[in-house]
Amino acid sequence: MTHSVTPNAAWVFGSVPRLLAFGFGSGLIRPAPGTWGTLAGWLIWVGLLQHVPGPFMGVVLLAAFVLGCWLCQRVGAELGVPDHGGMVWDEMVAIWLVLWLSPPSWQGQLCAFVLFRVFDVIKPPPIRYFDVRLPNGFGVMLDDILAAVYSLIVMFFLVQTGWLV
Repeated sequence: MTHSVTPNAAWVFGSVPRLLAFGFGSGLIRPAPGTWGTLAGWLIWVGLLQHVPGPFMGVVLLAAFVLGCWLCQRVGAELGVPDHGGMVWDEMVAIWLVLWLSPPSWQGQLCAFVLFRVFDVIKPPPIRYFDVRLPNGFGVMLDDILAAVYSLIVMFFLVQTGWLV
């Protein structure tokens, strides 16, 4: 079913895949739904996921990525827009990855949030390349994971040089 839908709260809360893809409704907040989705992901991290044991967190992230590929493909098709700005599951999974591998201090988490948002917005190469050429669920998820990788590289240098503890 491919047609253009303007998502609202009733539509988003009308199915579990939409609810998840829209970050429990955070993707409906304007402006900057990606930032709101990242914030929702951070709050889920603080309230729940930071307590998941390290090795199991890798499994959770992989499962969330695979689920996200399906969610974003399905909901994007329902919307008639492959990478609708309100779909923020990709931001949530990516910030979980960054937070998992960042210093657990509030400064480390804030830095992780800011760096991820910067890289997700500016999309340096090759992020923009994949964002444009893979307009399916996998592509929607991949560009945010690449932004997370850029964030983690910068975080690594900040920690190694003593700028961030």
